Amino acid sequence: MNDPACAAWNAPLVSAAKRSPNGLKRAEQLPPLTESLVESQADDVLELDELWSFVGQKENKRWIWIALCRRTRQVVSFFIGDCGEESCWRLWQWIPPAYRHCHTFSDFWETYQPVFGLLGQNHQSVGKETGETAHVERWNNTLRQRLARFVRKTLSFSKSDEYHEIALRLFIHEYNSAVIS
Repeated sequence: MNDPACAAWNAPLVSAAKRSPNGLKRAEQLPPLTESLVESQADDVLELDELWSFVGQKENKRWIWIALCRRTRQVVSFFIGDCGEESCWRLWQWIPPAYRHCHTFSDFWETYQPVFGLLGQNHQSVGKETGETAHVERWNNTLRQRLARFVRKTLSFSKSDEYHEIALRLFIHEYNSAVIS
């Protein structure tokens, strides 16, 4: 991952002056997501999906883009952004090189085909009735059940983008650890 955008992924979240004793220190101590992944195999399949949440107020939507390995059930990549093509490109950039060969499935969201289709990926857009994105859809439900800030109709919400990302990173690391143990 030599891309400058990816290099920021492992950068400290905030300066030492802003540290607090809660989840921030734990998030800073997390290894890169790629270190916690099971080694990819030639026949691995990635399921792609997006879900929205909000920060501060419902008008401030944040889209969480997920790439989940079907075999291991681990989240191999994620990106928080808007619903546009640039965010989809960022998701692609953060997929570890070992997983970029994988066949991918997504819903019919219009941004997947230009990104994953143009990259020579073996990508297929499918409906929910096919079951090809069932695991990532289930993961979205698990996220919403376990973290109130990601529920659509809630009084719990993130007050800053920073803590929204921290909560998601901590959850993904704990989730990925649990599925391999």
